[in-house]
Amino acid sequence: MVRAYVLLAWTWLRASAQYPASLVLLTLGSFVINGLDIAAIWVIFAHTRTLAGFTLPEVMFLYGTAGVSFALADLLFGNVERLSQHIRAGTFDTMLIRPVSPFVQMAADRFGLHRLGRVAQAVAVLAIALAQLAVPGSRAWMIPLMILCGTAIFAAVFALGGALQFLLTDAPEVANAFTYGGSQLTQYPLSVYGEQLVRGVTFVLPLAFVNWQPSLYVLDRDDPLGLPGWLRFASPVAALVLGGAAALAWRAGLRRYRSTGS
Repeated sequence: MVRAYVLLAWTWLRASAQYPASLVLLTLGSFVINGLDIAAIWVIFAHTRTLAGFTLPEVMFLYGTAGVSFALADLLFGNVERLSQHIRAGTFDTMLIRPVSPFVQMAADRFGLHRLGRVAQAVAVLAIALAQLAVPGSRAWMIPLMILCGTAIFAAVFALGGALQFLLTDAPEVANAFTYGGSQLTQYPLSVYGEQLVRGVTFVLPLAFVNWQPSLYVLDRDDPLGLPGWLRFASPVAALVLGGAAALAWRAGLRRYRSTGS
């Protein structure tokens, strides 16, 4: 499946490379537009020294880790959210008769290198935050692991959103509430939200394991809600469980699919 994904993505990359100026402008535009999020954080800290007890570099660290994870998941799997368009147009049927997984085809569909602008912006913010925090090596090992697990968690959320569209073809907005909404949620300390919401994104839809729980370990902070300390190391488990649930949901959606009827 990896080879098929790479070949399909390469095909779309070659197509987009035919218009280099457009590709460059779209990439720069993505970088600048997403930079507005960090500008909003700076505006907040222009009026306060801490946000829920977290300093500006610490919030930038949360933003950067969540941003890199989401940007990578969006780059690699974000096109799955366009499933309803293919279902309505009947083009999803053609994916079912090809000797390649429909999920792989959907993920690679219209693969856009311009999304690297979002990745670059998040990486830049994370690098600035790490330069100011000086995280010790004994804790820094968690950073690449949390980004990997965060990417897997967001990819699973994209897959769950796509699976939902087998039932509700007008569900992209619902799915976006969990994908893009989840990205916005994890950019800030979860302690700014209500306790019930935090428990929901910890034990129901485990977005807290994208960066919040592992960040408490990296930043050597106590959990403001007093949740167990072992949760800081549970991101791989959360990614595996959510990924398994997403795979089952996708397969169930495929079994229920009955074409457009046209």
